[in-house]
Amino acid sequence: MDFPMVHLVMGKMRSSGSGAVLLMILLSHLTAALEVPLDLPQPPTITVQSPKDYIFDPREDIIIHCEAKGKPHPSFSWTRNGSHFDVEQDSKVLMKPGSGTLVIDISGEKAEAYEGTYQCTAHNDHGTAISNNIVIRQSRSPLWSKERLEPITVQTGVSLVLQCRPPAGLPPPVIFWMDNIFQKLPLDNRVTQALNGDLYFSNVLPEDNRNDYICYARFPYTQTIQQKQPISVTVLQTFPAGQRRPGFMTPLGATSTKMVLRGETLELECIAEGLPTPEMSWQKDGGELPTSRVSFLNYKKTVKILDVSESDGGDYTCTATNRLGTAHHVIKVVVKAAPFWISAPRNLILAPNETGILTCRVSGDPKPDISWFVNGVPIENAPEDPTRKVDGDTVILSRVQTSSSAVYQCNASNEFGYLIANAFVSVLAEPPRVLTPPNQVYKVITNSPALLHCATFGSPIPTITWFKDRQISIKSEDPYVIHENGTLEINVAQSQNSGKYTCIASNNLGIKENHVFLEVKEPTRILKQPEYKVVQRGMSAIFECKVKHDPSLVPTMTWLKNSGELPDDERFEVDTDSLIIKDVTEEDEGTYTCIMNTTLDRDSASAMLTVVEKPDPPTDLELTDQTERSVQLTWIPGDEHNSATQNFLIQYEDLLHQPGIWVNMTEVAGTSTTAQLELSPYVYYSFRVLAKNQVGHSQPSQPSRQYRTNPAAPDENPSNVRGEGTEPGNLVISWTSLTGFQSNGPGLEYKVLWRQMDVDEEWSSNTVANASQYVVSGVPVYVPYEIKVQALNDYGNGPEAEVVVGYSGEDLPLSAPDGVLVTVDNSTMAKVHWEPVSPNSVRGKLKGYKVYYRRQRGLEDDEDQESQDQVLTFSENQTEGHLTGLQPYSLYNIFIRVLNSKGEGPQSQDTQFETLEGVPGPPSFLNVLNPSLDSLTLEWGPPLKKNGRLIGYTLKYQPVINSTEVGPATVLDFPLNETTVALDNLNSSVLYKFHLSAKTIKGAGANFTKEASTVTETTVASRHVDIATQGWFIGLMCAIALLILVLLIVCFIKRNKGGKYPVKEKEEAHQDPEIQPMKEDDGTFGEYSDTEDHKPLKGSRTPSNGTVRRDESDDSLVDYGEGGDGQFNEDGSFIGQYSGKKEKDTHEGNESSEAPSPVNAMNSFV
Repeated sequence: MDFPMVHLVMGKMRSSGSGAVLLMILLSHLTAALEVPLDLPQPPTITVQSPKDYIFDPREDIIIHCEAKGKPHPSFSWTRNGSHFDVEQDSKVLMKPGSGTLVIDISGEKAEAYEGTYQCTAHNDHGTAISNNIVIRQSRSPLWSKERLEPITVQTGVSLVLQCRPPAGLPPPVIFWMDNIFQKLPLDNRVTQALNGDLYFSNVLPEDNRNDYICYARFPYTQTIQQKQPISVTVLQTFPAGQRRPGFMTPLGATSTKMVLRGETLELECIAEGLPTPEMSWQKDGGELPTSRVSFLNYKKTVKILDVSESDGGDYTCTATNRLGTAHHVIKVVVKAAPFWISAPRNLILAPNETGILTCRVSGDPKPDISWFVNGVPIENAPEDPTRKVDGDTVILSRVQTSSSAVYQCNASNEFGYLIANAFVSVLAEPPRVLTPPNQVYKVITNSPALLHCATFGSPIPTITWFKDRQISIKSEDPYVIHENGTLEINVAQSQNSGKYTCIASNNLGIKENHVFLEVKEPTRILKQPEYKVVQRGMSAIFECKVKHDPSLVPTMTWLKNSGELPDDERFEVDTDSLIIKDVTEEDEGTYTCIMNTTLDRDSASAMLTVVEKPDPPTDLELTDQTERSVQLTWIPGDEHNSATQNFLIQYEDLLHQPGIWVNMTEVAGTSTTAQLELSPYVYYSFRVLAKNQVGHSQPSQPSRQYRTNPAAPDENPSNVRGEGTEPGNLVISWTSLTGFQSNGPGLEYKVLWRQMDVDEEWSSNTVANASQYVVSGVPVYVPYEIKVQALNDYGNGPEAEVVVGYSGEDLPLSAPDGVLVTVDNSTMAKVHWEPVSPNSVRGKLKGYKVYYRRQRGLEDDEDQESQDQVLTFSENQTEGHLTGLQPYSLYNIFIRVLNSKGEGPQSQDTQFETLEGVPGPPSFLNVLNPSLDSLTLEWGPPLKKNGRLIGYTLKYQPVINSTEVGPATVLDFPLNETTVALDNLNSSVLYKFHLSAKTIKGAGANFTKEASTVTETTVASRHVDIATQGWFIGLMCAIALLILVLLIVCFIKRNKGGKYPVKEKEEAHQDPEIQPMKEDDGTFGEYSDTEDHKPLKGSRTPSNGTVRRDESDDSLVDYGEGGDGQFNEDGSFIGQYSGKKEKDTHEGNESSEAPSPVNAMNSFV
């Protein structure tokens, strides 16, 4: 553990010659040293003492603190009011063991008996230390003096002061005004409580009339509250209040003076009267108010300046202003100062024969008087010491000895206070010792200062030297600073500063070293900070906090909400680098901070979470300003849930016509809470309001009360009025009916009016109800009519209806176009022209002309090749058009029909035209025949689409070098009758590309493209090789011969056993369906069921020639050519039924019983 380091403002020096040299040495040896370790002899030092002014509560014990240290441990004594206070003689006073602290039990005693000025003395063999003078006083809360308060009567508008005058307590009480029901009286710019507790009225108003103005005083130590008698104020309104310029109620006059002590708080107050109530402002003459220490209170009537210094003295002007003028008051502030330290004397540790000084430098206003004491005795009364010299605020000690150890006191005082400081002089001869623990490891963050301590003690004071890694001597220069107490400071630590450091302490009595280590770590940094989140309630919020830190440091991530701990809720999930809040609620709003802590540093970042939700529905809907056609709707908005309301949607329900259906009526801005609504007659309205923010619409509000409007004539007529015929001779008038909401009253009907245009006739009309159309019959075909539909009800007609033009029904056109003329442009396109028909013949709305054309045949063909009709429709204002996509060199037929909405009219006369020749299509095929080393033959067929008269063919061919490059082309032309060509002098083993096209007089058509190669020399040579000399053929023949030999041996063995075969075995071998098996018991023919193993597989198929191949075990003698027609064997078996088998097999399958050929033998073997 490190010991605390104390800077000493004392010097030490060796004895010297002249006084001038002595002073220079004194000034040059001002230095600092550590406290004396407690295991060494030392004078007392007071460590704890009570404040100079001690006010005690008479209900509690009096405790006066006095603690001190020293070697040997000091003893304690007290004085009271300048005389010795014998603690042991008073049973009510206890001094704590090992301490000077007094505990005075005042229960049952008069506390006033222990009031006074106390001082503690700590003494041991090496000196005496004294405490401050501690003034002990009892807190007091005296009663209010009895007084009779007369009621106050004032005229409205005048100023008034209600005096409080509380009793003088210790400490002073806190003042406040209340009424008789303990409610604080409201204070404002007009009614003010002054610093002394009085209540000031800048001008009186009628509402100030009351009889319970009560001043209360609260005494803080006893926590008692006392009240003054109520003051009654009656405000008269006999005369109207006249306005007047401001004037000051306090302080009075043009100027005043305020004295304040340095370090205290300055409070300046100006209260003005006037009508209207004046406004206050402050300024300091010749300077500005100290912004960081100044505050304005009590509606700027009070200015407070903290920690006053001499610079705060001067003139302060307060200005009162109303519309009638201004008033000024100047407060002259004088700053005095109780004594305060510039340099207090500090403990001095000297070796024998050294010289040192004690300084006691103070300031104050007026200038303090300085007195020196030794061991609590005025220095002039102390025993004579030749080593000591007093020079004002300085004591010089020369060539000290062990007997020179003592405690010196410096007392500085003026009329505003005093200061006492103890400083001991300890004369020791001690070798150096290092107080900092050895091998201590200091860890700092890069770019931070590093302090490596080397707390030492020794007398004489040791000299400190630092080394790095035991080699580099460190000087007090950048980046190092060696402090007087031995601490090595590195201003901005970097990684290269890491390592082992050694401090060496030495004096004339010895040397001591200590090792410490410095580790410079990478800083902790938040790379990705959490970001501001706006989240809808019920959703999840994710705050990311990605951190980089030194790998040797153990980081701890902590999340805070509003600087406190996260709620204990499973919805909050803390991950390695994120915080997830699930199902957020309004309570989750706040500022979230991620803090990454290590043992050396920390980094933090914060972000806010705002929870938004659909707004709450509006409430308290009211209807006002009601008229026949309008009403004003007002409402109170609901909670916006952190998302501003964008607009309000107003809906209505028509309880008469469409109950249960809410219709959007209008929207108003989100800042509005009223809407003027335009209404329709004969509606039972009910309104509701929805609020909308960025999240969405709120729930609807509760419906307003019902508001009924009176019936009236319709305000509008049906919409979408149309007139059109559905068949020749009628006119259908249709419209969109009014809704019940639009009807404006009962008995809704529609008056339908019509008349033919451009004919002088009256309007025809008819009235219908519950209908949306009316049919007029017996009208001319496709004639324009003027149409109107007017709404009416029991309360009158609607507005005059607008006229709409409609047409009666159409009929098919009567005539076809004349003058159809076709001009052929080229082989695939022609232009057709016609004369328009007369409008009357159309008998409807002309939709256009439909042109029908068909290819009848090609001009080069004798056969009829008619195709289907092709149709083109042209608009009503066209009289010509183009026919595209025609077949070249063909005969076409064309006619035209007129088209209206009813259909097509009669066709025009047929017109024929011929298309011109065109280029042909590609040849129908291109074949490559007989390729050889240097030649091949091409054969082709004529194109399927000749598109004219063919005149020949063009062949272009060229060698292919690679996938992107070809060689030079050769072009050949052929007459029409040639369709083959033999190409010679080609290169062997070369791929050629051939392009063949047919030609008419219009030119060549599309190419038929094909690729083919000549053969290689190896291929040709292989055709002439003797197969008998090939090794594979010789091997094959040997294998076949060996197989034949094996088969012959097997057949020979089978033949020798042939007489012993039963008939049934032969039947099983042949399985001829025409052969009936015999029964074994009687030899008769009958049904025979073969074993399952020999049945043919399901789905098996016979050979294509209809025969069934015999098993290889079918080796009867007949099959080998031995045996004639039906014979018996030696054992009497009948085998004659097989005598015809060979013939039958020969007929059905051309099979032979001879030895198989080599190929058949191989197939059987395989």
